[in-house]
Amino acid sequence: MNPIIVAVDFSNTSITAIEYAIALANKLKSPIQMIWVDKISPQESLYPDTSNQNRNEAKKRFEELISTYSKKLVKGITLEYKLKKGKIYHEVDNLARLTNAELIVTGAHGISGYEEFWIGSNAFKIVTYASFPVITVRHDLVVRKNIDKILVPIDGSAETVQKLPFVVKLAKLFKSEIHLVTTHNSHLKSIQRIAEKYAQSATSYLKQHSVEFITDTIVANDLTKAVLSYAMNVQVDLIAIMTEQETPVNILLGPQAQQMINQSPVPVLSIHPREHFCL
Repeated sequence: MNPIIVAVDFSNTSITAIEYAIALANKLKSPIQMIWVDKISPQESLYPDTSNQNRNEAKKRFEELISTYSKKLVKGITLEYKLKKGKIYHEVDNLARLTNAELIVTGAHGISGYEEFWIGSNAFKIVTYASFPVITVRHDLVVRKNIDKILVPIDGSAETVQKLPFVVKLAKLFKSEIHLVTTHNSHLKSIQRIAEKYAQSATSYLKQHSVEFITDTIVANDLTKAVLSYAMNVQVDLIAIMTEQETPVNILLGPQAQQMINQSPVPVLSIHPREHFCL
C-alpha cells in the first residue's frame, strides 16, 4: 500500500502529527514513513559540525517513537523512519514521490527542543511544494480515531471541485458526513452564480458516489474567519481546501490557504490543482 509520510522534528506538534497519521493509517491500511531532515550544512554554520550528533540523537528518538507507537497500529501496518539532509520541503516531497505516497501529514507549527525546524512558514512550504495531499495539524489537537464530519468549501474557481475525489475516498473509509458549503465574498448574484455552478457539480458527484452530505452557504467579507466559525459550530473534524489562487474570486486559495492552516483548530487537508481534471 502507498505510505503516509510524516514530517518529524520531535516537537509536540510533530508528535501529534504521528498520532494523527496512525489513525489514518489504520483505516487506509498504509504504512507510515517518518522523515527527519538536517537542513544545516557545515559550510553554512558558524559553529562546529554537529551533523553526526544530531543524526544519532534523531535515530535514538525515532526508535523510542517506534517502540511507543507501533503497538497502536493494526496488524501488518509498519512504522519506519528516514534521515535526510537538505531543504525540508524538498526532502519531504522527494520521499513522497519516491514511495508514491498516499498523503503527507505535518504539524502546522512547532519548535523542537534542539532544532527550530517546523515554524509555520516551513509547514506552509511543505504544503505549497508537495505533489501529494497534505494534512496539517496543530499541537493541541485531540486526536480521534474517526473523521465524522468533513467541511468542503466551494468557491468560484474552476479548481475548487478538484479536492472532491480524495475527500470522497476519506469519507467512505471513515463513514464521514460531508458539509458542502458554497462560499461567497460578494453579494452580486452574477458572481455568486459561478460558485453555485461548481456547487451543483459537487453535489452531483457526491450523489453519484453515495456519500452522505449536507449543503449550506456562507456569504462574508472574511471567508477564512467565516469558514472556521462554521467549522467550530458544526464540530467538523477536517477542512478540505485547494492550495493555489488562480482567480480573484478564489478567496480560499493562495495566501488565504496559509491563514486557514495557521488559524484552524482542526486539521486542514490541502490539495494542489491539476491542469487536466474533470469530475
